[in-house]
Amino acid sequence: MQLLTIHQKVFIVFRRRRMKKFYAMFRPSAQTPLLDIGGAPNTWITESQYDFKFPVVLVNLIFPDPAVLSDSRFTAVVGDATNLPFADASFDIAYSNSVIEHMTTWERQQAFAAEARRAGKRLWIQTPARSFPLESHLLAPFFQYLPRSLQTRMARHFTLWGLLTKPSVAQVEEMLSDIRLLTYKEMKQLFPDCLILKERVLGLTKSYVAVRGFN
Repeated sequence: MQLLTIHQKVFIVFRRRRMKKFYAMFRPSAQTPLLDIGGAPNTWITESQYDFKFPVVLVNLIFPDPAVLSDSRFTAVVGDATNLPFADASFDIAYSNSVIEHMTTWERQQAFAAEARRAGKRLWIQTPARSFPLESHLLAPFFQYLPRSLQTRMARHFTLWGLLTKPSVAQVEEMLSDIRLLTYKEMKQLFPDCLILKERVLGLTKSYVAVRGFN
């Protein structure tokens, strides 16, 4: 569990740095309605270090934690990211952090991107880069380049995720089926009207962010 805590702390550092850039580029105000696709309150309360005033609509397939509704700044909506229940340009900003890679297929990722671009006047959509040496979900170097059959055999005992969570075979299959990391070229295809930022660590691209309509 100590290793898991260290991992969480490291990722919070990156997310806070990313959030600082988001605020600098978009400068959201109390009158800025924001849609967080697949998000959680912690993104805005714990990871941002900003006392935000604007309303945030969180859309997810399920909301298992009723505490989501305890803060008046948040509205929880049950919905599918590939078919959002909102009219065109309903939100000043459509935001998403590390969600589109969990859409399982290229077709669903295309639908996700189209819906985000439709619902938000401005965009901030982040995803881990497939080219980064450390696969960020399984926490294993170059794991994303292995054949699926080898990934299945190695995930439980040769990844940090497997060693920490001790998943069943079914859970391994579920995890592997869930993730489809994106390349820079694919991000350009998904968001043709956006600037694709590259978040770098030690000179290597760790993640991509599609942005549109920033200041």
